[in-house]
Amino acid sequence: MPEVFGPLSSQTVPEIRLLLDAFDCAVVAVSPRNCLLANQLLLGDALVLGTGKASAAMAVVANERLTGRVRGLVVTRYGHGLQPTETAGSIEILEAGHPLPDAASADAGQRLLRLARTIGPSETLLFLASGGGSALSVAPLGTVTLEQKRLVNDYLIRNGADIHELNCVRRHLSAVKGGRLAVAAHPARVVTLAISDVPGDAIGDIASGPTIPDPTTTTQALEILERYGYPGRDALARVLTEPRFESPQPGDPAFASDQACIIASAKTALDAAQALLEARGYTVLRVGDHLTGRARDLGREHAGLAREIATSSTRAALLSGGETRVAVSGKDGHGGRNLEYLAGLALALDGHANIVALAADTDGIDGNADHAGGVVVPEILSLGRDADVDLGLLLAKNDTYRYFQACKLLVETGPTRTNVSDFRLILINPLA
Repeated sequence: MPEVFGPLSSQTVPEIRLLLDAFDCAVVAVSPRNCLLANQLLLGDALVLGTGKASAAMAVVANERLTGRVRGLVVTRYGHGLQPTETAGSIEILEAGHPLPDAASADAGQRLLRLARTIGPSETLLFLASGGGSALSVAPLGTVTLEQKRLVNDYLIRNGADIHELNCVRRHLSAVKGGRLAVAAHPARVVTLAISDVPGDAIGDIASGPTIPDPTTTTQALEILERYGYPGRDALARVLTEPRFESPQPGDPAFASDQACIIASAKTALDAAQALLEARGYTVLRVGDHLTGRARDLGREHAGLAREIATSSTRAALLSGGETRVAVSGKDGHGGRNLEYLAGLALALDGHANIVALAADTDGIDGNADHAGGVVVPEILSLGRDADVDLGLLLAKNDTYRYFQACKLLVETGPTRTNVSDFRLILINPLA
């Protein structure tokens, strides 16, 4: 057991081990090496482009398994690039900013577009998409600036916009997203392989769909900005009301010969964890692979369900995935969706002796700190009292990281170089 957890009861320790084993099993199942298959790469000569937290690991596997000549460029988050023993051959690896784009993101977006335009008649464009790609490669459209893109992205995240709303706006302010990268490469064949981090697995939402026609419109993007009261929407309206800046729509004949496939998703990860848990003697209840909503509220809801199950003779595991939302009330707090979920869960459980839980982001980074997530144990509130921290007060400030850090209940994995969004597991043992 890592020293980060403790002090814990002898009964709790094996349960925490099982939580961690299940999370590790889920992450391994959606690693590029396990889900990017050789028969998906029978393309001949390939120009490999990509963006996302998994793109470097995907590029390594593609370089190994593609049979023709390979060149290209992918962009990933800082710290998510190649490991010391790896090579991606002639596929260049760039690193850029996330969750907010930076100058490196803007450079990456322009370079992806330029390379797409160089594709040769014998080459297929292989696009490797994964979560995080929206921020990692940007190409502001028309009069839109990088700073405007940063501001609107940050505003919508802080005000609780969901991923579909975020990506609708992103696609309509970009020269690379919403199918525009594929347009730059046409008439060449385009094959997209994606690891999904979005609820519902809509492939056009993964990295905002640079090679996928856009089912949304500029009118919808403007409506989202108005709904959330974005103060800079008038400046963005100069692009969003201009018909020539509408993104390519489904049915566009330019995409007729393209192919797109999701190679891993939340379901892949949860299926692997379920098999492990059932082998360990738990009855697994899947309460949703794509749950959204407010993180702390979902935690309270799951606490009620867990309490009810704990009164029975069932040895159960509640398993769920998806991407919840956090409305940020201040600027100084640290935490993330998973710690907010766990805080709501812990407060509602109030030290229940028969329930433990883990929530973590499969990419290894939850929110704006260095953790993947955390765990809840029966001792969590007493640990907080001993450390002189109050979970309710810190949750109100979106500063849950400080609580879980003080209680030594953080899960820290470092970058996993994959991403199917959040993994949540509650283990319930029946009352004696």
